[in-house]
Amino acid sequence: MRSCAVTDYAELFRELAVPRLVGTANHQKVREILKRELAARGFAVEEHAFAGRPARALVGTPALVHGINLIAERPSDRPTVRPSVWLVAHYDSKGQPISMALRLIGFGLLAVGVLALLVALIPALVLLAVALIIVSQNRVTDNSPGALDNATALIAIFMTLDQLTHETSVGVIFPDAEEYGLVGARALAADHAARFKDAAVLNLDSLDDAGRVTAFLHRAGTVGLGVAEALDARRWRWLPVIVDGIALAPVSRECVTIMKGNWDTMRIVHRPEDDAARVRLDGAATVAAGLARVLRAQ
Repeated sequence: MRSCAVTDYAELFRELAVPRLVGTANHQKVREILKRELAARGFAVEEHAFAGRPARALVGTPALVHGINLIAERPSDRPTVRPSVWLVAHYDSKGQPISMALRLIGFGLLAVGVLALLVALIPALVLLAVALIIVSQNRVTDNSPGALDNATALIAIFMTLDQLTHETSVGVIFPDAEEYGLVGARALAADHAARFKDAAVLNLDSLDDAGRVTAFLHRAGTVGLGVAEALDARRWRWLPVIVDGIALAPVSRECVTIMKGNWDTMRIVHRPEDDAARVRLDGAATVAAGLARVLRAQ
């Protein structure tokens, strides 16, 4: 296995953008690639093993999910001093019979159908039937390469690191089992809260070439707001998406999730079509450049 960093991002992207459901051979292979790339950039990598229950909304999942979070810091003569900024991106993937877009529609119809029961029984029952058919397809498979979600964000983090000096106070966390309902991030918040207490968490999730950047401000702060401004991002305090920032915000000084895309993006996520061939990495490069500008100014 190579020991040097891969600066051909397209090559690295192709290595990472393979189906990698938690516990599969590809999942382990991608974890080793990430460790290789972090080590080549001067980071010491710690494995944080955990077990947790998957989200109840998912169908056909194991009772307990076992995973490994990667926590990376550069060695320092002040080991008690933690990074002031954590770059975060989950590394697992999943497939589903339905896209994220259809899943959102299904859960939206379910909510509307429940409310409609108070007004008109028959239309409400129709809505609920359609919603339940959609939601019943919220099953986990291993048939999506997860290029957009979330190999693009992994690449963006390496792009960002390559634009910073080794003296920049930044650490990297690659959470696992995000696709099972933030299981890895919740374990991090429970077991390593002290690492985040005085730090800004910049979580990256799905960076498409098309569409505008979105900043999901879980806990606003100067670094996150600076990144949002640098990327000309739309700022939201709530969105109907489940991302690791939700679990990490309560234990961090500030926390933001950066996404990039549009409705077509959501039609691809968790589908077999989410492969490396449809992504040029323009979105990842744009976000990385903005992050690097902000972090260099810290």
